[in-house]
Amino acid sequence: QVQLVESGGGLVQPGGSLRLSCAASGFTFRFYPMSWYRQAPGKERELVATIVSGGSITNLANSVKGRFTISRDNAKNTVYLQMNSLKPEDTAVYYCHAHFGRGFWGQGTQVTASS
Repeated sequence: QVQLVESGGGLVQPGGSLRLSCAASGFTFRFYPMSWYRQAPGKERELVATIVSGGSITNLANSVKGRFTISRDNAKNTVYLQMNSLKPEDTAVYYCHAHFGRGFWGQGTQVTASS
């Protein structure tokens, strides 16, 4: 079955960095686009970043452009989200999403940017 397992979240001071990872299994990872979403308390889930299957094209939400980078390693079936210059408003649960079939989600990882 399809599994997406996120890791790398945590507590960081504003201005700090984190790198999220999402390990995928159960489908042919290299064929499909992948995305990161986030959901803050009391807010709707929002799209943060998307990367095409080969990794050559990425798209980032305006709120994270210049600070976040999405990448993937198809040999490791893993997608990453490098987050720099974190702000308190980046605090949310971050979810990995596979654009495969009906779409699949990971369980989420908490990111908190706070002093």
